[in-house]
Formats: sequence, structure tokens, C-alpha cells
Amino acid sequence: MSEGPFRFYLDTSAVLRVALEAGSSPEIEAAIRRSRVLITSRLSLVESARAFLRARDLGRASEADLIRAERSVDALWSRCEIWELTASVCELARHVAPGKNLRALDALHLATYHHAARKIDALELLTADERLRAASIA
Repeated sequence: MSEGPFRFYLDTSAVLRVALEAGSSPEIEAAIRRSRVLITSRLSLVESARAFLRARDLGRASEADLIRAERSVDALWSRCEIWELTASVCELARHVAPGKNLRALDALHLATYHHAARKIDALELLTADERLRAASIA
């Protein structure tokens, strides 16, 4: 990440890492703290809600920890400008990062990021997903 205007597109992996594994990604946590602009896709809200449901079903954390993490995620989403999954974003997702092994939801995140980056100078992708990070650089 570069020093600069601190504008970030957050994908779900970055937010869940901060909420569920506090301290494991200090660079991501610092970027979120110093950000001036945070953007995410409507998809992130769905993905994070589903992740908490899965965590409950699988008993991956105590209920108290999950409630704390959900509150943290909700607070972070409230700071974000939410971008919709429009027809143009979906069309871009069909073709984004050819030759990269991206799952459909990651392609939607990458397409939303590219769409937003066309309109917002110096927007950076903030992710904990190495595959998505690699595809964004290509």
C-alpha cells in the first residue's frame, strides 16, 4: 500500500480478518483506521452475514465473540460507501482478470473495484485474499 489519499475498496476477506482475527493483519487494520474513503460492494454485506451464520453453525467461536465481531463489521460497513452490483459491474466481472483463477464472488469484487477506481482517484484494493490481490495487479 502506498502513502497517499487513503481511499480503499474493502472486500469481505479484509473486514472479516480484522473482526474475527484482530491483530493478525496489522497493515489492513492500520489502513482502515487511517482511511478517508471506504468503498465496498453490496456483496460484502451478504458475504459477511453468511460467514457469521456458517461460524455459528460450525461452532467456530463463542456466541459472545461472534456478537462482538458482527458489531465491529456492522460499524465498519456503516463507514463505507456501498456500491451496487449493477449490470455493468456484472458484465465486467464476466471478463475481468482473464487467465486468473478467480471465483465468481471474487470476480464481482474485482469488477466493482475496477469500476470504482475509474471514478475515484488513487483507490486501492484492500483484501486479505491473496488470489484476489494477485488478480488485481495483473
